[in-house]
Amino acid sequence: MTGQWIRGPIGPDAERRVTVPGCRTVLVMVPHFAAGTRLISDVVPLLYNDPRVQVVFSVTDTGRWWYGTEEYVRRQGGIVVPWQQATQHDFDLVLAAGYNDLDQARGPVLLLPHGAGNLASRRYSRHAGRDARPHAGLSRESLTRRGKVLPAAIGLTHEDELVALRESCPEALHTAVVVGDPCLDRMTTSLPLRSRYRDMLGVREEQCLITLSSTWAPDSAFGSDISLCRALLDQLSDDRYRVALVLHPNVWSVHGRWQVKAWLHDCIEAGLLVIPPDEGWRATVIASDHVVGDHGSTTQYAAAIGKPVVLASFPDDNVRVGSLAETVRQSAPLLDRTRPLLPQLENAGTGGAARVAALMTSHPGTAAAALRRTMYRLMDLREPDKAADTVQVPGPVPLPPERS
Repeated sequence: MTGQWIRGPIGPDAERRVTVPGCRTVLVMVPHFAAGTRLISDVVPLLYNDPRVQVVFSVTDTGRWWYGTEEYVRRQGGIVVPWQQATQHDFDLVLAAGYNDLDQARGPVLLLPHGAGNLASRRYSRHAGRDARPHAGLSRESLTRRGKVLPAAIGLTHEDELVALRESCPEALHTAVVVGDPCLDRMTTSLPLRSRYRDMLGVREEQCLITLSSTWAPDSAFGSDISLCRALLDQLSDDRYRVALVLHPNVWSVHGRWQVKAWLHDCIEAGLLVIPPDEGWRATVIASDHVVGDHGSTTQYAAAIGKPVVLASFPDDNVRVGSLAETVRQSAPLLDRTRPLLPQLENAGTGGAARVAALMTSHPGTAAAALRRTMYRLMDLREPDKAADTVQVPGPVPLPPERS
């Protein structure tokens, strides 16, 4: 965003404009939709109810090129500072959920993953391709510039990531804090709301909800077989079943909301529950009876909370050994499109759930407290007396059919 600078709560003479003075200022960096949803949903709420803290948002240089990112941030109702202006201000804390544009931020950066864990399930970077050396993530190239470690704190989900960081970028090891996974914690806390989420989706008690979960790129479940939604609806067409679709935010950003809805128009009219990228995917997974997925994070979270998973696609030659995706694959069968779908879904088990959850976080249930403690340490501010809560996830609101 390169628009006109705003007269907000930061910058020259800000003390003459504000009503609540003396606040620590926090910048939320949004380089793309996925980073925004993770920070705004799971991290920023930990700063609620504190009049000593002022939060502002900025869509970074990278974010300007992703469709819908700025619109999403503006829908949150916070102050959106042009990135050029944000890079001229010294913040007390910078929240990031991606490596993009970190070198331009001014202030102590708390770096978090925007998916399941800091270690990639892919062997090869999407940008460098298969000609590059495979790496697991947390690389020196991502974490440093000109010999300087960029984050002041790296929020890790698992003790195993400490080992990976020690190997890939030992000079950043002193910044590591094992905080756990706030997304998995919130999903686990929300399991008792399953019936409410099903009600919000319009799924009756006697019905079975099948959710198709897809990451992005051609080797994803949606990219490799866009007709699978139609096949699920056709083969599960009687009144006992409902079908939902959860797509990675990048599918929406690259193709646009209109195009996604256009591709799925007949399916939506036939009852497909399409979950928008802003929120609702977690509640939908909780509400599900079966998940058809791929190597993406949503499928991994589904497996971790005990949902029976069948994989519609899986790029074996590009999945890292020991990754979350490979761990899911060890217990999740591949879908055979030449055979009836329902028996394959019903035969899928949940035997790998504990293994996936244990690899996803080594500190279950602690992320909210650990994240808030780290943020206040970086701001050099005493934490509020009230304990940091693990809040249940919001209910799902699927896209409405466009009936004439």
